[in-house]
Formats: sequence, C-alpha cells, structure tokens
Amino acid sequence: MAVAAKRVYEPVSAADGVRVLVDRLWPRGLTKEDAALKLWLRELAPSDELRKWFHANPEGWRMFQKRYLKELASPEASAAVEKLHRLAESKRKLTLLYASRNEQRNNATVLKELLEGMPKPPSSVGRGALERGRIRKAKKQ
Repeated sequence: MAVAAKRVYEPVSAADGVRVLVDRLWPRGLTKEDAALKLWLRELAPSDELRKWFHANPEGWRMFQKRYLKELASPEASAAVEKLHRLAESKRKLTLLYASRNEQRNNATVLKELLEGMPKPPSSVGRGALERGRIRKAKKQ
C-alpha cells in the first residue's frame, strides 16, 4: 500500500494516484479543477476545537495525535477511515491532501501513519476495531 501526504497547494502529479482531501474546509484560493480530487472526506478532519488547540499549542503534538485518534472513533469518521483503508489497499497510490503549512505535523500525517499500520494503533480506531465490533454504528432514531 503506497500512501503519501502532500500539501494541496503543491502541483498535481501523475504519481499522486488517488487524491483525497482530508480537511474540513476547502483550501483558500484553490479551484476544484486545480485540486484534482477524487474524494473530499471532511469527516476525517480534526474538530474545530482540537485544531484551534493545536494551533495555540504546537508543542503538544503527542496530545494532538492522541485526541485526534480518539475523534476518529466516531461513527462518521470510522466509516471514512474504512473508505481510506479500501483505497489504500487498491493497486494505485493514495495521496492524502491537507492545507496546513506544517508539513510534518498535521492530520494527514497521522492518517498516513494509521493506514501504514502505526507501531501501536489505538484499539478504538481503524480496521481492527471494525472487525472486533468495537466501533458501534449510529443508533437509529
């Protein structure tokens, strides 16, 4: 499985494969044609509260990762993580796109590590959790 993380403002390349935007908001000043996306999975973006917290506390990277992975356990995010797993298992390369200026520490890098099989993935997120039934489906009202 070939997974990459790339800033959405970088030029499109044929080597990108399937391009997926993983931010909640559309990147400023970018047209849909220029972005050349296959999917836009807003559900994978960190909450506004977490994003603002990390922006104010950039030294809290480990805590951001932990909180973000916890958010990915929600029903909507879990379904989107499963979509990413299916895309990553295909023969084509998967490129996760983000708008952040910080190229080493952003939600796309966390997702990339998750897809590549983190050294110790949290039990509540990802494919293993779905197989064990740890992620519950939303209740119908």
